Amino acid sequence: MDTKTMFKEFSETSSKEWTSIIEGNLKGASFEETLVWESAEGIQVAPFYHKDLVGSETLTPLQTKTWKIGQFITVLDAVSANKQAVSSLNGGAENLCFYITSEEINISLLLYEIDIDKISIYFNFSFLSSNYIKDIISFVGKSRNNIFFNVAILSNLSTSGNWFINKKTDFKILDEIVDLGVPNVLMVNAASYQNAGANMVEQLAISIAHVNEYFSYFEERKKLEKIKTITFKLAIGTNYFFEIAKLRALRILCNVLQEAYNTTIQIYIITEPTKRNKTLYSYNVNMLRTTIESMSAVLGGANTVFNMPYDAIFHNRNDFGERIALNQLLLLKEESSLDKVNNPADGSYYIESITNQLAEKALELFKEIEKGGGFLESLQKGEIQKIINNSALKEQEKFNTNEEVLVGTNKYRNLTDKMKQNLDFEPFASDILKNTEVEPIIERRLAEKLEQEILKDE
Repeated sequence: MDTKTMFKEFSETSSKEWTSIIEGNLKGASFEETLVWESAEGIQVAPFYHKDLVGSETLTPLQTKTWKIGQFITVLDAVSANKQAVSSLNGGAENLCFYITSEEINISLLLYEIDIDKISIYFNFSFLSSNYIKDIISFVGKSRNNIFFNVAILSNLSTSGNWFINKKTDFKILDEIVDLGVPNVLMVNAASYQNAGANMVEQLAISIAHVNEYFSYFEERKKLEKIKTITFKLAIGTNYFFEIAKLRALRILCNVLQEAYNTTIQIYIITEPTKRNKTLYSYNVNMLRTTIESMSAVLGGANTVFNMPYDAIFHNRNDFGERIALNQLLLLKEESSLDKVNNPADGSYYIESITNQLAEKALELFKEIEKGGGFLESLQKGEIQKIINNSALKEQEKFNTNEEVLVGTNKYRNLTDKMKQNLDFEPFASDILKNTEVEPIIERRLAEKLEQEILKDE
């Protein structure tokens, strides 16, 4: 079939013509006031998009032809964590992420009967140790390219308020790990920025400033060529198209940064649903939220997508919740066929426009952070925290006034819901100030204060 001549009898309609038709149907109402809305990032969203308004198509640089289903496992005991990992892989998981809580965890027991040649394994650590990483390298041998160590000394500082040991020692150990010659070392935990209330421009700008801190450090020591990959961990919200664009904009910004340093580094993006919009009441709605969020991650080009059990904010780990979370991703992949097309968002004028605007605005904010001394200095001065807190307060006010709706909590709540007896742990962020080197970036859900009030009345 000759696609070039299929529609030749139909004349092309310009954006001006579409606008004229719409304005006629509005019968005198303002086009801008009636149909254009503004996002939290200051982006004007139009009712339609046309190639006249977008310009040339932006082909986002992707580094994967398909996405992988991930399973996150907190390791308190190597044997039980191994059983959980094997069960998850048999149940459909394709990659694993282990959170190692202690240097006493035995790697050979943890990875027993796991084919590390066929999957990627991401390690997160509650401690910083080059010797422990040497033990992992010794065990995995030639499969080291499939291991992501996710060393994140700056992320630890920003979320805990303290270095693992101290600044000098942390960077010294990071140097030792990079010198081991393994490809996948560094991670930026950008999820904490979203979970704390940063808007998307801020998430992107702070993340790039975060990476630039590492690039600058290693370039100064003539070691930048040893950095082969950067792993970004992002939290995804339910602003569907904007979240797709966020991931695409991140890759564009990373390319810009790499060009400035004349280097080529692979970017891996792993995602998880945001905690910010998850609720105690009508908690089954969380399944709908995480499904939308996972779809955005897939279409935005994430390498590995991790899901969150619908009851994760108040229940201890349980097989049912985790199985449902895994099945959500399996449905997206196996039944919705969201792994069949590489970079499916290419060519969408709406997504292209949002992508470009997010990238441009984030680049401007990044420059402002660099003028203030860069990520680390801005964090130590509290400037990064101020940026995030200001956006968090604006979003919280929208929730408090029902402009931002979480169904089943601040609107359409089931008054018969009772949760007091269902809480396995405290589901609220602590307001107790600790003695920390910097003000930590605190992750806080929008519904927390309202939920506390409802719990008191049960």
